[in-house]
Amino acid sequence: MDISLNKYISETGFCSRREADTYIDQGRVSINGNVAIKGNRVTDGDVVHVDGEPLKKKRNNAVYILLNKPKGITCTTDTKDKTNIIDFVNFKTRIFPIGRLDKRSEGLIFLTNDGDIVNKILRAGNQHEKEYIVSVNKPIDVDFINRMRNGVRILNTVTQKCFVKQEGPKRFRIILTQGLNRQIRRMCETLGYEVEALQRIRIMSINLTGLKSGHWRYFTPVEIETINAMVANSSKTAGVDGMDE
Repeated sequence: MDISLNKYISETGFCSRREADTYIDQGRVSINGNVAIKGNRVTDGDVVHVDGEPLKKKRNNAVYILLNKPKGITCTTDTKDKTNIIDFVNFKTRIFPIGRLDKRSEGLIFLTNDGDIVNKILRAGNQHEKEYIVSVNKPIDVDFINRMRNGVRILNTVTQKCFVKQEGPKRFRIILTQGLNRQIRRMCETLGYEVEALQRIRIMSINLTGLKSGHWRYFTPVEIETINAMVANSSKTAGVDGMDE
């Protein structure tokens, strides 16, 4: 075995690779008693600790959960954050979220202990759809919809063209295949609007139908098969992007 430290942590089911990098940056990870840094690799016989606790080997039974996240819950595994999603779900074994939803946002998010599928889903090149219903602080018009559809300059780039449909005077539906940080909020802000409510209603082939806010359920066997089929051609080791709103 000779793999990158963040990949090793992810494959134990402790957290995603992105969150592993955060733990490393904060000096909370050690290899054989020495504080780790980004770029470290793990080989056979190495002992890795996070916050002084040794990482356990990957579980045999993969867990896949979908949660209708309410507002006010933070998509982090850091239990020092009192609003963290892990304590909220209170699952019996260690799981972590796939991607993020802003603390002020609500809706569908996946949680798992399977680091491999996390890395595959988060790859920017996979172009997996995420669908949202968004309400803003003032009436929208055709110009707003067209500009949102055709790309908005945020974070030193222009967002990809996407599906946008008006659903009400101040409400619209948007389908993204990107995962830029706070993408929808930033797009709206650039156009002079403020997001008042944002709900993710679908990720890939899975939607929120029948799941109340604050509730979670396991993936069905068919859903697991479908997701695995959709990410079958993804590389486990490719760099990941966010699945943010």
